[in-house]
Amino acid sequence: MAKKSVASLQTGSKRLTKAIKMVKKDGAKSYSFVETIIPPDMANDWLSNQ
Repeated sequence: MAKKSVASLQTGSKRLTKAIKMVKKDGAKSYSFVETIIPPDMANDWLSNQ
């Protein structure tokens, strides 16, 4: 399961996206969230990886 939060983060001349992924913990019935700031063209690749 993945959740994508698109925020237009601009630092200088670079355009970045904040991506949030919901990951199920091993051996537990709970989830945790993993956040990262990456270029927009890499967001779908990062969200599809498990």
